[in-house]
Amino acid sequence: QVYLVESGGGLVQAGGSLRLSCAVSGFSFNFYGMGWFRQAPGKEREFVAAVTQTGDICDYTDSVKGRFTISRDNHGNTVFLQMNSLKPEDTAVYYCAKRKLAYSAGTSTNPEDYDSWGQGTQVTVSS
Repeated sequence: QVYLVESGGGLVQAGGSLRLSCAVSGFSFNFYGMGWFRQAPGKEREFVAAVTQTGDICDYTDSVKGRFTISRDNHGNTVFLQMNSLKPEDTAVYYCAKRKLAYSAGTSTNPEDYDSWGQGTQVTVSS
């Protein structure tokens, strides 16, 4: 059974920082790329960041470039999202996700390329 459990969300003032974690189990973590997505109330789920299985390639949506950093610990089976200079528009439920295919080349922004999702963690940024 594949499990992905996010943590680290919370309420923070604009300009602040949060570090999200996603602990995984049930599959060979170092074989799969991982991604972070978010969904704000009334909006569709959107891509935030992705990392390849080795951590050598990362990708970000334009609105978070320079502020967010995705990373992974393949020994600890955890993927992270460091979020700095947070803005009210970053408010959303954040989800981590596992790529469908092992050893995928590059990253993907398409949620259909991911087959397992966590339950989400709420991030609220006040102005």
